[in-house]
Amino acid sequence: MKSAQIRQTFLDFFKEKQHEVVSSAPMVIKNDPTLMFTNAGMNQFKDLFLGNSEIKYARIADSQKCLRVSGKHNDLEEVGVDTYHHTMFEMLGNWSFGNYFKKEAIEWAWELLVDVYKIDKDRLYFTVFEGDEQDGTEMDEDAYNLWKAILEKNNLPLYKILKANKKDNFWEMGDTGPCGPCSEIHVDLRNDDEIAKIPGRELVNADHPQVVEIWNLVFMEFNRMANGELKSLPAKHVDTGMGFERLAMVLQGKQSNYDTDVFMPTIDKISQLTGVKYQNTLDVSVKTDVAIRVIADHVRAVTFSIADGQLPSNTGAGYVIRRILRRAIRYGYSFLDQKEPFINELVSVLAKQMGEAFPELLAQQELITKVIREEEDSFLRTLEKGIHRFENYLATANDKTVDGEFAFELYDTFGFPIDLTELMATENNFDVDMPGFIVALDKQKERSRAAGKIEADDWVVLREDDVEEFIGYDYTEADTYLTKYRRIVAKGEEFYQLVFRLTPFYPEGGGQVGDTGYIDNGFEKVEILDTKKENNLIIHFVKELPKDYYTKFKIVVSNDRNLTACNHSATHLMHQALREILGTHVEQKGSLVNAEYLRFDFSHFEKLNDEQLQQIEDFVNEKIQANIPLNEHREIPITKAEEAGAMMLFGEKYGDVVRMIEFGDSKELCGGIHVDNTSEIKLFKIKSEGSVAAGIRRIEALTNIGAGNWLKEKVDIIAENNLTGLIPLEIKNQVEEFKNNLMDECLKVSNDCKDIDLKSPGVSQLDAITNAINEFTKIKLPQNIIEGLNTKKKEILKAAEEGNKEKASQIKDELLGKVEVVNGVNVIAQKIDLDDSAAIKDLAFQLKGQIDNLFMVLGAEVNGKPNLTIVVSEELSKTKNLHAGNIIREAAKEMRGGGGGQPFYATAGGSNVEGIQAAIAKALSFIA
Repeated sequence: MKSAQIRQTFLDFFKEKQHEVVSSAPMVIKNDPTLMFTNAGMNQFKDLFLGNSEIKYARIADSQKCLRVSGKHNDLEEVGVDTYHHTMFEMLGNWSFGNYFKKEAIEWAWELLVDVYKIDKDRLYFTVFEGDEQDGTEMDEDAYNLWKAILEKNNLPLYKILKANKKDNFWEMGDTGPCGPCSEIHVDLRNDDEIAKIPGRELVNADHPQVVEIWNLVFMEFNRMANGELKSLPAKHVDTGMGFERLAMVLQGKQSNYDTDVFMPTIDKISQLTGVKYQNTLDVSVKTDVAIRVIADHVRAVTFSIADGQLPSNTGAGYVIRRILRRAIRYGYSFLDQKEPFINELVSVLAKQMGEAFPELLAQQELITKVIREEEDSFLRTLEKGIHRFENYLATANDKTVDGEFAFELYDTFGFPIDLTELMATENNFDVDMPGFIVALDKQKERSRAAGKIEADDWVVLREDDVEEFIGYDYTEADTYLTKYRRIVAKGEEFYQLVFRLTPFYPEGGGQVGDTGYIDNGFEKVEILDTKKENNLIIHFVKELPKDYYTKFKIVVSNDRNLTACNHSATHLMHQALREILGTHVEQKGSLVNAEYLRFDFSHFEKLNDEQLQQIEDFVNEKIQANIPLNEHREIPITKAEEAGAMMLFGEKYGDVVRMIEFGDSKELCGGIHVDNTSEIKLFKIKSEGSVAAGIRRIEALTNIGAGNWLKEKVDIIAENNLTGLIPLEIKNQVEEFKNNLMDECLKVSNDCKDIDLKSPGVSQLDAITNAINEFTKIKLPQNIIEGLNTKKKEILKAAEEGNKEKASQIKDELLGKVEVVNGVNVIAQKIDLDDSAAIKDLAFQLKGQIDNLFMVLGAEVNGKPNLTIVVSEELSKTKNLHAGNIIREAAKEMRGGGGGQPFYATAGGSNVEGIQAAIAKALSFIA
């Protein structure tokens, strides 16, 4: 039976048992700070178990995409080594929410496995919870007796039922939350001779590769409290999870998940691309097989994550995805001799194989391929730098042991797995200080745990029967009651989370920031710092708890909701513009909307030119001037929204009833706050456009007051720097008219404009000319005026260049007289007065050519920003193991900046000019 048929058979079986078949939720979780990824099938139904959402379907079946790479449920280190652990996997599940319980779950499991899938019943074993004295829970006699009845009916021995402890047979999502006893079904895949030697019952839960758990039936009846206590849930539920990949292994008669048609197309492609034959052995000493399995697994996890909207990055979920991909690249580099990108070519195999079940793979195949390709290019360069760093270390080592701290630096900074460091060390007759590496690794893990640790008390419920309601689409204040609260500690800081009967506060979501404001009961006022959504509850964050819980509160939104609405609605119009001007391949990949500006990430594979940006601006401003009213469909069936052509984002989980926002032809599913008419936006101005990842562009833009102020500042810079003196009288009048019209338009936006200081002190004439050229080009002033400005700009640049050359020559003479010898090294460490980075570079290389054994640090202020330059002579880099790029990264932190470069020359910038001297001192400490 092919894997696609296996999946469909499961869903069809439970559909016949009156289960509603639902689609998989995204792997990347939103609105739940306790989880980063979906790590179990039950995650998307957590609200139903907790009673925070209405149960629409009492019976559900699905195939859920899951990812397990961190935390309590972490399978990463087993991936590729054994036959059945994976990072990304599918979990087939059937669910009962207060409907059927143990009897149906157990009897249907037997029916599906034995009668439908035709698994040999003699190879099956069943575990039940034996009870736990510490928790005060008893053995699951009901599950035992149900299995006993089935075995007796089928003439099977009762020793096939095994009692197991809390570790194996009591399922918990995390430290707190819904949980309960479970009954696992295991299958023995060994041949008859092996079974005759050791009975399967002795290998259940013993990590044997051919005696594996295939299905877990969880009977969810408790809620684990923060103090460890178990409380009964209001209703009893069933939560089952069967590993799709393991089921395919059983039904296809294989000894490994990797031998099934779930993985073999990818494995065959890896062998074809690398020229390395897959030997299909579980001998871990055959590193090429382990590497091929790791890559086949990891590319699935990365591909599905990107399809769900999560790009590799340096923070949060994106960092986890990047680490998974880099792990795959390292295995290819180390064991398959792949020094060029190739993993991206596997995406097409996955899209063809799984695109029917998961159409998001086909829809985003090109984007996923490009993102992975860029990540491969980048990380392969990093690996080369790490190898060079390793070689430099060996060349200057005092003994034949690689220091543990250094091994950890290779792991943490350059992504080297410790086995790669050990391999390179062995090739050079070195050992690795493994205890030192473990200590450094444990310290990092502890720092990570501390940084991300959130401690939450149990909810204190004040009003048991109240149902929370959001009224923020219509109101910004309300009279309401507090229904529950709890204390949390995040990153060492204490907060309280409040839930109200009614709230106008919009919780962070859909790119829009959460509302802020206050609550007031007449004698005390408490500030609300943020609003988020967690497990379908709208959570208000405060630093102090109101003294009187039970009084009526006035709850008021105080942030500028109107300006936020302008930016959010403009985002929809810009999305429409991008798709019409660039093409329908454009998809939203992230956004940020607040009162100050909007940020929009979208899929596109090249930089937007000035003409395209102008077209987008014009399109949005035309929609603003068209006075298009909002047509809000607050509750519309998703099928109707689809028929209407509403935009739906990959990575979002939509319900059967959705909210659709419509401005003319712009139709999107959205839960955010919007203007009543596009005219309220007033003005739309693109501030910047750039790349954030392979195939992903970002536009930042302004509306309303923000757009008006930005343009006014540009015009004022032109006026304040007397640039109109370069312009003939008739053109001066045109510029003045343009400026006055712009001022009038801005004053229409808000009377607040006249109170804002429009001056831009510190703007040089060169900057002003550059801005003038840009603005005059856009307002289409005559070309001879723009050419005149360009000529003036060139004159200023030439004069500055000549002046800096003369100044640099004087500084050079001064520095030659200030060389000091420190530990046998010629040192120059000085802050210089040279406001030109090109001139500083030229000066640095002149001195490097004149002074042997030189270590030089130059600090300067360039265009009002700190600048740092480090030069290390070649011989000094080799003998003292000094690397200018590594040193400057540390030193630049003193200027609140960063930088990098080669071993012999590096530069850095920053934001704190007061830190230049400290940065110079930090750099000097490397030779002290």
